[in-house]
Amino acid sequence: METYENMPRPEIVAVADAVARDKNIDKEDVFVAMEVAIQKAGRTKYGKEHDVRVTIDRKTGAIALSRYREVVADDAVIENEAAQIPLSIAKTYNKKYKVGDFIIDPLPPIDFGRIAAQTARQVIMQKVREAERNKQYEEYKEKVGTIINGTVKKVEQNSYGNISSVVLEIGNKNDEAVLRYNEIIPREKFKNGDRVRAYLLDVRREVKGPQIFLSRTCPEFMAKLFTQEVAEIYDGVVQIMGVARDPGSKAKIAVKANDKTIDPVGACVGLRGIRVQAVVSELQGEKIDIVQYSDDKAQYIVNALAPAEVIKVVLDEENNRIEVVVSEEEFSKAIGRHGQNVKLASQLLGCNIDVMTEEQEQERRSNENKVRTQRFMEALDVDDMIAHLLVAEGFTTVDEVAYVAQNELAEIEGFDEDIAAELQSRAKEFVAARDKEFNAKSKALKIDENMKSVEGLEPEMIITLAEKGVKNLEDLADLAADELIEMLGAEIISENEANEIIMSARRQAGWFDDEQTEE
Repeated sequence: METYENMPRPEIVAVADAVARDKNIDKEDVFVAMEVAIQKAGRTKYGKEHDVRVTIDRKTGAIALSRYREVVADDAVIENEAAQIPLSIAKTYNKKYKVGDFIIDPLPPIDFGRIAAQTARQVIMQKVREAERNKQYEEYKEKVGTIINGTVKKVEQNSYGNISSVVLEIGNKNDEAVLRYNEIIPREKFKNGDRVRAYLLDVRREVKGPQIFLSRTCPEFMAKLFTQEVAEIYDGVVQIMGVARDPGSKAKIAVKANDKTIDPVGACVGLRGIRVQAVVSELQGEKIDIVQYSDDKAQYIVNALAPAEVIKVVLDEENNRIEVVVSEEEFSKAIGRHGQNVKLASQLLGCNIDVMTEEQEQERRSNENKVRTQRFMEALDVDDMIAHLLVAEGFTTVDEVAYVAQNELAEIEGFDEDIAAELQSRAKEFVAARDKEFNAKSKALKIDENMKSVEGLEPEMIITLAEKGVKNLEDLADLAADELIEMLGAEIISENEANEIIMSARRQAGWFDDEQTEE
């Protein structure tokens, strides 16, 4: 086997040092690029079918070219005779060879011609650019979730003359980042040379290099601004518990003190409001409500709806809904302009908030009681007084009357043992007849069994819906409350009950599974 002396090439090391320093990349990446370039030239000279590999000595710059041939089994199919060799032939070179080994033959150094040198130069520059892009990607990927400072390089407009995106120069190497139109605060203006701060939202690998996306509208941007302005947040003494924004208009931020001696709201406002005003100024005048977080959810809701004063809070955690009652005078404050205040409070708490006046609540309760009273009157064949007493005691369905302990019925004011026994007897007869009829009709109408498990949906309601084409959870989940009321009748079901039934169907149909996974 011939051997070749690989002469030291100090100029190779010098070039690698210079390129690495100039491009601010790892010198190893430059050496790898050089090896790939020389390897390409070697395969061009000796034949592309050959497995030619190149190694550059990192200290001396000496270049070693070698041809590799893989040892394969004698009965294996030879796909490339130039790069593979049967075991029996390999053993004629050295009996120690086994399948999977490589026979390495040194090759004479390449005398680079003009074309080969040009090709090598192109490959090296390509690899260097790739290394630069990878370094840039990794550098900014680590900065996702931080605030970036940049200078406006270009403002792009759509056909209507509105801003479609803003290109910023960021970093020391004049890297570019993009603020898309939906990440720009409404009515915000930019011109070339403007200094801009934004939240680094995402970095994506692209053919032309990493694409860096910024945002000035996301809630995280406001949270990071407060972290920069409020030393207590930066130090972890005050904690941000939630942010909700209507960019350019209004926002709410919930804060909590981990030290009981510190007022978290006061810390964020600052002396004479200097801290919060710095954030407001950066957000183009966006009004900010600083809300004190509370582990007591009801109190947190009251704080979140400020400046409105709340009279009563009703939590329905099962349906992820909150009912808030306010006075007539406070209603407009609680809702806010275009519903903005309650919308931001809902975002802050992560659940729906229904705001109503005392009069509206009384009317809703009255309608619900009327519906339930009517159900008992028809099912139990009783007068409105008895039906009303059952509703007043908290009974909502005939099934509850049928299977409650009889002494509980007897203890209702105006009832006795005989009335309780009679009511329960009638209730059981009604339930048995209803269930029998339901089972028969359910088979005939081919109703999905899962409909029976929807909370608040009684058998007679299921039959009525099935007769109108709603036979499974998906059909029911697709309905709006007013559609469900129209199908069943306003005397049968209230708006609140309709909403609860639909939400129950949507949960069982798996509509919220993706949200839970993300959380």
